[in-house]
Amino acid sequence: MTTPTGPSSNGLLFRVSSAHAVSHLHIMAVPAMLPLLPQALDASFVELGFAIGMFNIVTALVQAPLGFAVDKLGARRMLIAALALGALSFGLLAVFPSYTCLLVAMALAGLANGVYHPADYALLSRGIDAQKMGRAFSIHTSAGYLGGALAPPLMVGIAVTAGAQWSFAVAALAGAIALACVAVGGQAAPATAASPPKADQARAKATAGRPLKTPLLTLVTLTLLFTLLSLSTGAIDKFSVTALMQGFAVPLSVANSALTAFLFASAAGVLAGGVLADRTQHHGVLAAAAFALAAVLVVAVILVSLPALALVVALGLIGFLTGVVAPSRDMLVRAASPVGAEGRTFGIVSTGFNIGGVLGPLMFGLLLDRGLAAGVLWASVAFMAATVVIVLFQERSQAAARQPALAGR
Repeated sequence: MTTPTGPSSNGLLFRVSSAHAVSHLHIMAVPAMLPLLPQALDASFVELGFAIGMFNIVTALVQAPLGFAVDKLGARRMLIAALALGALSFGLLAVFPSYTCLLVAMALAGLANGVYHPADYALLSRGIDAQKMGRAFSIHTSAGYLGGALAPPLMVGIAVTAGAQWSFAVAALAGAIALACVAVGGQAAPATAASPPKADQARAKATAGRPLKTPLLTLVTLTLLFTLLSLSTGAIDKFSVTALMQGFAVPLSVANSALTAFLFASAAGVLAGGVLADRTQHHGVLAAAAFALAAVLVVAVILVSLPALALVVALGLIGFLTGVVAPSRDMLVRAASPVGAEGRTFGIVSTGFNIGGVLGPLMFGLLLDRGLAAGVLWASVAFMAATVVIVLFQERSQAAARQPALAGR
């Protein structure tokens, strides 16, 4: 199967990126409204934290098997079903704004969330020119970052002016719009009687004859990589405001501005990372360098009393560097996945995001409860350092795997 390079591939990228933006909007919808929900839903913060945890637990349990379903039933069909389920979950919460309904909605939304990564990456991997894959991954990931960054002002703004249930209604509407985009788009990548690109031939040869098509050690390593990425960036995008206020006496307005800079710079970094990822085969080296620099900047934030503007700039640079990593991360996974099995591979390794999503809040919350606010940022540094080691290990493993395949061509 050839990969389209013209308007059809651009349309595919737009539709898949729209779905990814909505998925991140749904991920951040409840966390963004956390200060308002105890009164709106008559629930404690512990109960709300349990509901958020349920979302991640459900996704972690279903994402790997749904990756196999994507490869078997079709990525586009599964993505349409996921968008419909996500829209339904927030629609129910808009009609029945209660804590019981929140639990049901988070379980349904977590199930839908389990489809997005394997379906999205399968569609892109099979429908985009391999030479433009890094940029396609970067646009897709950047759209997700933007969806998450828009959640706080959008959801909170609507909740403050019209009520929490209207915020949930807007989240449902966003899912319905993305559903319409994907559903009317036609087949993602029409089959043609042509041989696959040389890069895909090499991937197929390097991974042929394996039961799961990807070695177990590689799956474990990449899953660990996704877990570490979730933990290191989650410490910043979910807990940095509280950590900066409690541990460094940073005013709320400055801490929020720094977080906003981090989120939007992350999206910009993803786009830059996509261009870089298309210009190198050493994606692990690129990711390791960017994360090492980000870790140094976090250490500077911890040890140096930065003025407000400098703090905002520093968090923005950290966000940019962590964003640069994302396309190279995805290219590492794609390189480990054989042609036709991208859904299951991404489905398995993306579970690491949810493992981090469950463990991180517990760990960082415990540090904050014990008055160790700086420990949240130190933990981020430690996870970044571990990420550098993991990506360099994976880069070395894939370089070794490429040699026999290239020698046989």
